Amino acid sequence: MNSEINDQAQDYRTRLFPGFDSPLMGTDPEFLDRLDRFAFGEVPASDDLDDRTRMMAILAALVGAQAIDLFKAMAKGSFNVGLTPVEVKEIVYQATPYVGMGRMLPFLYAVNELLKHRLVPLPLEGQATTTEDTRLEAGVQKQVDLFGPHMAEFYQSGPEETRHINRWLAENCFGDYYTRSGLDDAQREMITLCFLAAQGGCEPQLTSHAQANMRVGNDRLFLIKVMSQCVPYIGYPRVLNALHCIDEAAEALEADGE
Repeated sequence: MNSEINDQAQDYRTRLFPGFDSPLMGTDPEFLDRLDRFAFGEVPASDDLDDRTRMMAILAALVGAQAIDLFKAMAKGSFNVGLTPVEVKEIVYQATPYVGMGRMLPFLYAVNELLKHRLVPLPLEGQATTTEDTRLEAGVQKQVDLFGPHMAEFYQSGPEETRHINRWLAENCFGDYYTRSGLDDAQREMITLCFLAAQGGCEPQLTSHAQANMRVGNDRLFLIKVMSQCVPYIGYPRVLNALHCIDEAAEALEADGE
């Protein structure tokens, strides 16, 4: 079994980084052996996720964790397992309303540099599907699709002094980002869960987005697989917190008959 896991780790690492040897091999060989065996062997072998889905989750988790150095390396590997420039860019764009512009920008710059190095012409083809006139209506509809009919009037609810935030949430978070092409609703909800889990301290939003994931077809077992793949990148505490939120979300949906 040990030999099989080692072989799987080597195969996975080779798919991601063909011809690359980690500099840690010369300075920390014992540590690197355990790290590779776990992150590239045991964890990927634990489920049936395809490489593309796994890599989307990992990149999103690294943005949420602000792990820019590892993100640069894994973004390079993502192209070797089939992610497209549009998909990688959309992962970073989608992070904006969840981590904020200040924490998103280093990752956008990193992707742009990587694409330039790969001689990919920039800018990429636009993926926006809304205008200033349609973003509110489209954003509200997206909220309803993901969270339920009670969201239809949410943008104009709450105390007057904070009601503008709820409107921005509909117009900007959902009207500007969720309506973009390049990724579908299920992919956007999956990576959003990863952004939130990796940040920590977002448990109410984690539970809400776990429910949204389940409504668009990312069931509890799938989300457990996704969070399992994040363990090497964001650590056990935040993954365990996320798993608790996923269970809470599943129980709430079952109680509501969904």
